[in-house]
Amino acid sequence: MISENGLRILQARYLRRDSQNRVIETPDQLFERVARAVSEAELLHGTAADARLWEDRFLRMIRSLDFLPNSPTLMNAGTPLGQLSACFVLPVDDSMESIFGTLANAALIQRTGGGTGFSFSRLRPAGDAVASTGGTSSGPVSFMRIYDCATENIKLGGRRRGANMGVLRVDHPDIEEFVHAKEPGGLHNFNLSVGVTDEFMAAVDSNQSFALRHPVDRRAVRTLPARRLFDEICQAAWATGDPGLLLLDTIARSNPLPACGPIEATNPCGELPLLPYESCNLGSINLTHFVRERQGVTELDLDHLRTQVHDAIRFLDDVISVTRFPLDAVARETLAHRKVGLGVMGFAELCILLGVPFASPGAIELADRVMGVIAAEARAASARLAEQRGVFPHWETSVHARSGFQPRNATLTSIAPTGTLSIIAGTSPGIEPLFALAYRRHVLDGQVLPELNPLVLRQLTRLGHNEKSAVEEIISTGRLAGVDSELFRTALEIAPEHHLRIQAAFQKHVDNAVSKTVNMPTEATAHDVAQVYRLAHQLGCKGITIFRYGSKARGALELGLGETPEEREALAKCDPAACRL
Repeated sequence: MISENGLRILQARYLRRDSQNRVIETPDQLFERVARAVSEAELLHGTAADARLWEDRFLRMIRSLDFLPNSPTLMNAGTPLGQLSACFVLPVDDSMESIFGTLANAALIQRTGGGTGFSFSRLRPAGDAVASTGGTSSGPVSFMRIYDCATENIKLGGRRRGANMGVLRVDHPDIEEFVHAKEPGGLHNFNLSVGVTDEFMAAVDSNQSFALRHPVDRRAVRTLPARRLFDEICQAAWATGDPGLLLLDTIARSNPLPACGPIEATNPCGELPLLPYESCNLGSINLTHFVRERQGVTELDLDHLRTQVHDAIRFLDDVISVTRFPLDAVARETLAHRKVGLGVMGFAELCILLGVPFASPGAIELADRVMGVIAAEARAASARLAEQRGVFPHWETSVHARSGFQPRNATLTSIAPTGTLSIIAGTSPGIEPLFALAYRRHVLDGQVLPELNPLVLRQLTRLGHNEKSAVEEIISTGRLAGVDSELFRTALEIAPEHHLRIQAAFQKHVDNAVSKTVNMPTEATAHDVAQVYRLAHQLGCKGITIFRYGSKARGALELGLGETPEEREALAKCDPAACRL
């Protein structure tokens, strides 16, 4: 059953509207529209009866909330727009034609609901001579501000604000300006990541100098102490949450298509490292629906999970076949590689259901086990599709050809943040721990959705805790400090190192990347950030993002629900067995 907050999200973003902006679709009709539109791909490979069979199977898994595709698929499937992919990377080369041509292309993508990532590393630094005009370059950050201004005036699909990822290599001469670009409060529509290399991290560890190089001819422009630059990165992240790190060499080592060039950027949330003009569609399995009780023991229902993975991979491959791409170049690259990203949501609530504290070695083992099963079944599902439909066109130049693996899709798995999808599904987002047991969620251009976790209340009752006093404490603080069970520790109560080890356990089985925020308490220091960033590199993560609570004027989530009388009254009346306000 979809919660009231889930219904609000659907009405605001996903349900179709008429010319008078009135909602003309129910959630069930939305699910039917999506299943029908995506199953039309089956007509390319089979019969009308096959298409009807898969329409029914797709509808069951979406309607049951066992699986949900990314937002553009829910918004646009079965509509004239028909653009179903969430994630795009566009190239930015060192010319006005490329810079502003890419900006125009980004606008076309964002209006259909896609998010865009860019590497600005090829742009010459500020002050560099421009031979064609006799002037000087204003540098990458100045053009990022133009992109940011444009995005401010575009809403994704007309229903959510545009989102960008901006990347600059750590050896770019303008890296220090980039690192501090958000400190005056700018670039509101960008996430920022420094593209770091193994060479840079080694220089940090050994306290050596590091060369900044001109992007055109790679000559050394100047040198600076690597540790000083690293400390600047960490200080900026401590202050604003940006920049994160993008581990370029780690990404390169797992690039399935090295012959097609280096990967220099990701989508806005970092879970999709993509080549220029690639797009990818995502989908997430709701892990809380794959738990069963057998002889009094709660356990994973692996048979159900395996079946779901096969159906989900088929669904995502079908999405590629039916989507209407916003650019010819994107269609060409996407169809050549057929990348998909199957992930999960509800991992924190899965831990609670299985009695495994998130902040324990058992949760790391569970992450390893669950994602290992999903990855293995995704490979098997893609290989089976390849037998029926053929491998992706660029297979012969891929690393898969060297190993003899013949999949339909160049990549298969990814962990997305699932911020709004998890509200619809009624579970915790992605692989994040519970941010709080109660909180305000800021979404939808100003809407504030109060949430109280019903699963926690049910589990507290099962464990014999006093429900009324528990609710009162949750309303006041968002936490349950007095409860002796470790099951209910929230994001800010979990050591940053443990956040990272959960991320690394998933990354071990993910061929794209993992979107995960390492939450840090207000009192954390820039030195604490540095330790997290170093450990992320050591553990083989492809990217790392931190957020120190209170470092921005208002985050997406805020602790506690007791700030207004209306919220306190509403929560006091809440039915703990069914409440997600």
